[in-house]
Amino acid sequence: MDFENYITDIGRRAKDASRIMTTASTNLKNDALLKMAEALINNKDTIIKANIRDMELGKKNNLSGAMLDRLMINQERIEKMAEGLKNVASLQDPIGEGVKRWKRPNDLDISMVRVPLGVIGMIYESRPNVTVDSAALCLKAGNAIILRGGTEAINTNMALAKVIIKAAILAGLPDGCIQLIDKVDRELVNKLVKLNDYVDVIIPRGGKGLKKAIIENATVPIIETGSGICHIYVDSQVDLSMAEDIIINAKTQRPGVCNAVETVLVHKDIASEFLPKLSKRLYELGVEIRICEKGIAIIEGAKAAREEDWATEYLDLILSIKVVESMDNAIDHIFKYGTKHSEAIITTSYENSQKFLREVDASCVYVNASTRFTDGSEFGFGAEIGISNQKLHARGPMGLEQLTTTKYLIYGNGQVRK
Repeated sequence: MDFENYITDIGRRAKDASRIMTTASTNLKNDALLKMAEALINNKDTIIKANIRDMELGKKNNLSGAMLDRLMINQERIEKMAEGLKNVASLQDPIGEGVKRWKRPNDLDISMVRVPLGVIGMIYESRPNVTVDSAALCLKAGNAIILRGGTEAINTNMALAKVIIKAAILAGLPDGCIQLIDKVDRELVNKLVKLNDYVDVIIPRGGKGLKKAIIENATVPIIETGSGICHIYVDSQVDLSMAEDIIINAKTQRPGVCNAVETVLVHKDIASEFLPKLSKRLYELGVEIRICEKGIAIIEGAKAAREEDWATEYLDLILSIKVVESMDNAIDHIFKYGTKHSEAIITTSYENSQKFLREVDASCVYVNASTRFTDGSEFGFGAEIGISNQKLHARGPMGLEQLTTTKYLIYGNGQVRK
């Protein structure tokens, strides 16, 4: 196969489409999103059949239970995708929005407005819903998108892409505004991340290996969506029942996602009372516990945590626990091992909550709530294209606004610079 021509043709078509998308009306974009939602529901049987093939291959390839959960598509999840499309359609269009405006002493009238990024290359693993969520947000923000999902979801992604691309074009959006790389060869990723003439930004969403490979090889600018070694610190002043419920939710509701908690830090003053109750509930839900030396005598049946556990994003029903001397020790641990994704404190102390909020460096910092809320839809963005842990351009859940850039519009009346 001629990889160079294949990927260049995709890039060229996306660039041509992006020029049209820049001026697409809000009504046209919204109509396309609603037609895409309707098409998903009408084609749910075809999509589920494609997903069954991927699930069967995933089981043969010994994917973990958490990874299979990320991969699985059923009627409920298709309906949720369709609802996400409708939600994005209902959101305010950011394109053309005035950010600020001012006038200079020489009478130049300057304004800053939001404009699309252009062509976005989305490289992701496992979760087929990313195909739909990413396309929805990119289209609403006036961008064209090139999708490259993981090998494990190729059949599902092809089925989803076929449905939404057809609906978008029938609604009047340009051919090429959504494209899926339907070949699994990794060389195509290497070509895509160097397609500077056609692609404006690459957004990787997946495991460490994927991100490392892209960062090392890309010449196109990257917005890195980060891994989630998320922590919950249980303070000495705390409602223990609330702490239990939050940790159970953050670990077990969907363990295979980046906003699931991976490490719990427990103040030594409440460890003996709290940990036996917590561990009982965790064990009942099939969670494996790995605990520090100080806590090993408190929880029966727990494994001894190793140094690498503190730096591991399990994405599975595994939880590491560490007993800490103080909140300062907890913050130090988060500083050393955290990925700047989501961190939480459970406390009844206002003073301690404010210290945690000030000193913890992460895109999202919580007081008395589950880290599972770090999600574009939960933040009211309709959906998200990823969660950025970096500090340039975008941080946290990336919705419509984060998929735009700005330009300055300057009105004069004959001014020349002296």
